[in-house]
Amino acid sequence: MKPLGKHLSAAAGLLLGLAGTVQAMPAGDALQRPALQVRAPERAALLSAALAGPRVVAVGERGIVLLSDDAGRSWRQAPCPVSVTLTTVRFVTPTQGVAVGHGGTVLTTQDAGASWQLRLDGRRLAALALEAAKAPGAAAGALQEAERLVADGPDKPLLDVLPLDARRLLAVGAFGLAIYSADGGQTWQPWMSRLPNPRGLHWYVARRQGGTLLLAGEQGLLARSDDDGQTFRALASPYKGSWFAAELQADGGLVLAGLRGQVWRSHDLGDNWTPVANPVPATVTAMSPWPGGSLLLASQSGALLRLNGDRLQPLPTQPLAMPASLLPLPDGRLLALGLAGLNVLNPAQDAPSPR
Repeated sequence: MKPLGKHLSAAAGLLLGLAGTVQAMPAGDALQRPALQVRAPERAALLSAALAGPRVVAVGERGIVLLSDDAGRSWRQAPCPVSVTLTTVRFVTPTQGVAVGHGGTVLTTQDAGASWQLRLDGRRLAALALEAAKAPGAAAGALQEAERLVADGPDKPLLDVLPLDARRLLAVGAFGLAIYSADGGQTWQPWMSRLPNPRGLHWYVARRQGGTLLLAGEQGLLARSDDDGQTFRALASPYKGSWFAAELQADGGLVLAGLRGQVWRSHDLGDNWTPVANPVPATVTAMSPWPGGSLLLASQSGALLRLNGDRLQPLPTQPLAMPASLLPLPDGRLLALGLAGLNVLNPAQDAPSPR
């Protein structure tokens, strides 16, 4: 099995330093060990955040889950049943959410992040893949890949998750991992063979707009579904480097960003592409919609940029410390998460505000 590579993902790669070759990280006992309470969890490496109604929920290293009920002004740590790194958190209702992470971890919550249940880990994921590979009609090579998953143990991270509705979940990750649940995470099906990824490249990003789903990843890997995930087709990539950030827009626009500051946009859901000049040629690690129809992008250099139309403009904020994700807050501020923890910015005023 190949190493995860030095560009593991915008989130997991940040946590592991985004420097040097990163090997697959075994989860070991961390899948059975609850997260420890941390003295200053808001300063830990935090990789993703989502709104659960008025509450903000953030996740990161060692199973840290943080909650804020005052728009990011104060935080408290919630219990978590695992101590593996959590890479992504999403909410489908104000109370119902899902988080994924290292070791093939999937967690769900029914109380806005106050408590979490472990629904899947890498061992169970590998067993499911092996079972599916032994079924009649399984794809060629599926058995060998499944046996390798079992032999490797739970060392592969899930890197993004899409709640398609209150019951349907799609999670993707390293080495082409893809799993689907139709019952809110109670049971799972391997979806690796359903996606156009014959080389088993890493999926880094999953996005949805209406019935359109976009998956993006390593070495220009792109796939789109136009039927709400029933089928996927490969898209020709305008760049052969890795994509770490993407957004599907309500008007049919699609924006991709990634390695070496590459930014491309499409007005027809990826059939044709136009490059966007980037004045900061550093790897883009995060992207988020922003009120008014624009997008905010953050780069490995710490720069925050705004994309209006086809113009990408740096904002004069203080540099962010290895940003992993961005979340607009209801009060008009922006939550930035990364290697150094949380920062709350006010892009409208182009200046950072206190945590």
